[in-house]
Amino acid sequence: MEVDVLRFTRNGFGIWVLFIWISVIGSVFSRTISMDPDPCDSNTEMEFYKLKQDQITVLINGYSESRIPLLQSIVASYSASPIVSSILVLWGNPSTQAQVLDQLFHNLTQHSLGTASISLIQQPSSSLNARFIPRPSIDTRAVLICDDDVEIDRRSLEFAFKVWKSNADSLVGVFPRSHDFDLTSKGWMYTVHPDKYSIVLTKFMMMKQDYLFEYSCRGGRKMEEMRKIVDEMGNCEDILMNFVAADETRAGPVMVGAERVRDWGDPRNEGGEYRDGEEERVREVGLSSRRREHRKRRGRCIREFHRVMGRMPLRYSYGKVVNSVGEQGLCNKAGKLVFCDQR
Repeated sequence: MEVDVLRFTRNGFGIWVLFIWISVIGSVFSRTISMDPDPCDSNTEMEFYKLKQDQITVLINGYSESRIPLLQSIVASYSASPIVSSILVLWGNPSTQAQVLDQLFHNLTQHSLGTASISLIQQPSSSLNARFIPRPSIDTRAVLICDDDVEIDRRSLEFAFKVWKSNADSLVGVFPRSHDFDLTSKGWMYTVHPDKYSIVLTKFMMMKQDYLFEYSCRGGRKMEEMRKIVDEMGNCEDILMNFVAADETRAGPVMVGAERVRDWGDPRNEGGEYRDGEEERVREVGLSSRRREHRKRRGRCIREFHRVMGRMPLRYSYGKVVNSVGEQGLCNKAGKLVFCDQR
């Protein structure tokens, strides 16, 4: 094991960063305490065209200690895919004890299934804006922002990456939502439409790394004010990222179909594979589990972002991209109506 202590200075203040590197069977593991150097320093901004184009970096947000077993399973699953270059677990709960994170870091390194490097980064605060900090260790053009309670199968992950490569300026996701205008209150609202969408959630959001800089480092006072709204609400960082991307592309996001996605945080879950109420604890810590006020708060975010930006950039998309094309006609086989190409 090699341990180095590096000191960075910004605006006259010293920032101490402790890095721990462990190399095992070709993989690289690191646990970072505190924070990286200023990610918005003009000297650190990457030349995006030089980044890896054939792999992605996975950024998983972690907060609740009750989700740690699930988080470990999700990280192991992502690490098994050859398209994953590295996984950064962004731990956003500053009150978590060091020994808990030490054990988590140990377990993550022990259960890695591939060659992807794995890092555990302890955030200095619980700000959701930290999900979009551009980090020097990200060496891929594409990044996947995801939650610690959503499991997706490997084929769907790799299909989503193929779709993104054909739509590199768009946000690509699995969970769609929408904005709308309420004629009664004469204000913007957050909702779900059965036939259109304008928002994809950070439960699973793939995008080009450029947007991390757009979100965190650019936009001047307006973006600073909107990031402050995210901190005040403790919510809506995903909506703001959709504002950022739509403002650049003048188009909506892209929804992809998935073969198997398990959302442990969805309050509609019943029963459980977890024992002794563990599934219930995983579900209850989710923001969306507090459904009574959830949509109202997110509608308020949309109205506030619109007020600050001075325009509504969100655009609707329709339909989703699927990974197979089959016959849609029904035929009678063995006394049952089934798709005609079904054997």
